[in-house]
Amino acid sequence: MTPGAGDPLVLADGLVWTSEDWGRALRSSPLSGTADHFFTTRQLRLRGSNESEEWARVAATIGVPPERLVHLEQVHGRRVVTIRRGEPHRAGGGRPRADILVSDDPSVALVVQVADCVPLLMADSRTGAVAAVHAGWRGTLAGAAPAAVAALAEEFGARPEDLLVALGPSIGPCCYTVGADVIAAFRSSGFREVLGRWFTQDGDGKARLDLWTANEDQLTAAGVRAGRITTSRLCTSSHPAVFHSYRRDGRGTGRLAAVIRSRGVPPRPSPRSPGDRPRH
Repeated sequence: MTPGAGDPLVLADGLVWTSEDWGRALRSSPLSGTADHFFTTRQLRLRGSNESEEWARVAATIGVPPERLVHLEQVHGRRVVTIRRGEPHRAGGGRPRADILVSDDPSVALVVQVADCVPLLMADSRTGAVAAVHAGWRGTLAGAAPAAVAALAEEFGARPEDLLVALGPSIGPCCYTVGADVIAAFRSSGFREVLGRWFTQDGDGKARLDLWTANEDQLTAAGVRAGRITTSRLCTSSHPAVFHSYRRDGRGTGRLAAVIRSRGVPPRPSPRSPGDRPRH
């Protein structure tokens, strides 16, 4: 099933389209077992005159009032904002300057916005805590994804091996050309050994950057199991009928949203009594 006629998309295993009252949403089947979440598509612009109305529809889809959507003023870094269950949340109190949200509170939904950068959603299958991460090249350079893994561990006792992660649509290595300054920034920040995996030379000192592989590698280095990471591998620049793209459309383009909400602590299986026997 694809949302754009004439614009076929091949979904990676574990990803599904769902129909909402505003259009198509993209979801990760593994992540759905632990947390409510979705990635929006071009059918919402989330900017301009209809922005409030569209955010209300996003909120309804995730099951919270609009004022319980937690947004950030994203600054391309690794700063974390934590929202704890039972603690006051500033509704309408401004947007913190950060790129990572972590929470165990089912009454709020976490939001990051992108128009080519990588949106990551995480959930801990043991504690129910969740995270939303914005990682462009600067955020990837800063280690935003492993910072979120560390924050979930520190704040909520999450273990990296219990995390489920979904990487949503973003610009792909097919279209993301960067200059020598970006390559040099990664080289000088300790990533020399993986430059060959993350960059493909493109002539004239430029290269194509694979943010998908870079973030997957950072997650697995942080202890997340590779089999628990789902990457859409849908390039925002390559599918104009489906996704907004800053590189393709310029500053006036809309924004995609990645939204996630904790369900609280998952129920534990009831202990089996001595007289119980497995059924065959």
